Amino acid sequence: MLKLAEMTLDDLYSEFDQMEDWEERCDYLIDLGFQLPEMNPEDKTEENRVHGCQSHVWMASQPETVVPGEPPRIHFQANSDAMIVSGLIAVITLMYNGKTAREILELDPRVVFKKLDLDKHLSSARRNGLSGMVQRIRHIAAESLAKA
Repeated sequence: MLKLAEMTLDDLYSEFDQMEDWEERCDYLIDLGFQLPEMNPEDKTEENRVHGCQSHVWMASQPETVVPGEPPRIHFQANSDAMIVSGLIAVITLMYNGKTAREILELDPRVVFKKLDLDKHLSSARRNGLSGMVQRIRHIAAESLAKA
């Protein structure tokens, strides 16, 4: 099993394809959630809280200019008090972390969620929370583009 820090979205697809059932995939998501870097406690504020989630989720972002003259890449850090939600944060991280605002806005999350069968196996409350996280990230990206 690859570590989250070494993994790409294609690696995640491959891992999921090798698993036989949703229970195994769910356990894997939980394991990925445990690999998320710790979030600075000072970032766990109401301003960084993602609304729409049953559990508590905090998300902070930081743009980083890697190459002068190119658009900044947005780095996200998020944390939750629920294990499965932390696993979903790991998926979100693989999807969006380190991408430009334009890349974030061009990515259709429904394609990713369908490929991972998240659209079929998550409760409506979890799907709402996942949608809330995606909306938050897309909002951050849209604000970043507007400032550019």
